[in-house]
Amino acid sequence: MRDLVYYVAASIDGFIAGPNGETDAFPIEGDHMAVLLGEFADAVPSHVAGPLGIEQAGDVFDTVLMGWNTYQVAASVGIASPYAHLRQYVFSRSARGATDAVTITAEDPRLVVQRLKAEPTGSAIWLCGGGELASALVDEIDRLVIKVNPVLLGAGIPLFGPAASAVTSFDLVRSRAFGSGVVVNEYRRQPA
Repeated sequence: MRDLVYYVAASIDGFIAGPNGETDAFPIEGDHMAVLLGEFADAVPSHVAGPLGIEQAGDVFDTVLMGWNTYQVAASVGIASPYAHLRQYVFSRSARGATDAVTITAEDPRLVVQRLKAEPTGSAIWLCGGGELASALVDEIDRLVIKVNPVLLGAGIPLFGPAASAVTSFDLVRSRAFGSGVVVNEYRRQPA
């Protein structure tokens, strides 16, 4: 069965973006970048990967899930398919449809994930954000990879929206600290 991985950047105080969706406080330079661009190349937007010469084989992720607000960050600047190398699902309560590469749906995200996990082959499924979608999918998340950035935002979009279920426990399986101050923590859901 395929894993659902919530791979996301966050501030020390647990926000994935500022109050208006801004992420410019997160460092994009430093020793952590070589590791992230190498190990998680599939999570680099297609329009960025090409000019940087980053190969995206789909061997880490082959599908990405986004909430409407996360998708709008790219769409608002004319990027209709931010991860063209992946299957892209955008969840919205009102907007629906599809482009050549993006499926926009109001379907229950848990049902979509359960179908994707049941596929006989494929790489992991990347939950890109946002916090509300992560909250809706908390019971389906198998792994968390949180890039903790050395900043306090004070307010903004939390890592998870209002809790969708009871306490969920994860085991820390790896933690890497970088000179940039970024710490990458990887967790796996504890067996039920």
